[in-house]
Amino acid sequence: LAGVGAAATAWPFINNLNPAADTLALSTVEVNVTPIQVGQAVTVKWRGKPVFIRHRTPEEIKEAEAVPMSALPDPQTDNSRVTDTAKKVRPEWLIMIGVCTHLGCVPLGAAEGENKGDFGGYFCPCHGSHYDTAARIRKGPAPKNLVVPPYEFNSDTVVTIG
Repeated sequence: LAGVGAAATAWPFINNLNPAADTLALSTVEVNVTPIQVGQAVTVKWRGKPVFIRHRTPEEIKEAEAVPMSALPDPQTDNSRVTDTAKKVRPEWLIMIGVCTHLGCVPLGAAEGENKGDFGGYFCPCHGSHYDTAARIRKGPAPKNLVVPPYEFNSDTVVTIG
């Protein structure tokens, strides 16, 4: 009887350690990519962070695929950066967390007319990090590529991030 009483008393404290409902609601976000034109990028929020979704042009894809691994400070193939968690490869869609890996700034390049840096991808003006069209670090102090979040295409037009 004492054990049941202790468990009943402890349960509210243990249950309080679970994530709140509003936090669980933000753990994934669904995005309809239909309105994103070729060459355009949009920014959505996921877990309080900006996520860039870029509909790459054939030229951007060719550029990214042509870069030799020896030219990359953090070598990753373009193919590995455009493969979702279900192992579906969609080279036209680049999805990454828009936070510079140097000091956590938000790079430019996702909005129309913004500076895309020396390699046509993203540019962090705070300390001069330049990313290519696969969001891989190419120049500057950032040590790593922009992070690709877990995502999966549910259909040709809807992607779930998280």
